[in-house]
Amino acid sequence: MKKVAISLFAILAGTSFAMAGDAGCDAFKWPVTREQALFPAAPAAQSGAALTVGQAMDFTLAAVDTISFEVPPQRAPAAGTFGATASVIVPPEGELQFSLSDEAWIDIVQDGHAVKSAGFSGVKTCPGIRKSVRFKLSAGPATVQLSGAKKADLKVAVLTPE
Repeated sequence: MKKVAISLFAILAGTSFAMAGDAGCDAFKWPVTREQALFPAAPAAQSGAALTVGQAMDFTLAAVDTISFEVPPQRAPAAGTFGATASVIVPPEGELQFSLSDEAWIDIVQDGHAVKSAGFSGVKTCPGIRKSVRFKLSAGPATVQLSGAKKADLKVAVLTPE
């Protein structure tokens, strides 16, 4: 009887942990299910890559002090962290959502200026997705600046908000 009770407890505990993990992703201010689908198959990218709206990339980041940023990051990156730059063509609708797999700072630059974010949601309990940031942008080219990452890899999804 004790073994059955312990086994049942272990199963129930595992279920509650799994449900807590799922609830973690539900804590975002908006859905991140598209990112969850895109991140596992995200193709590899290096700094300077072109991002495409509706897709994700798996960046190999470089030491932040080796990156030439168009404008200084709005939050100065700590020594020993990693970063990258990328380009994206903003569609006519203009609003984009950038989701990151781990902690890092993101700046979007247009016309030589960093654009203030229009919305932010960060959750530490969602496996594989750490933050999602929205920007209202002008149609046309923009530069994505990633900085302050503690690890040398980072997945980035670029989507139109749902």
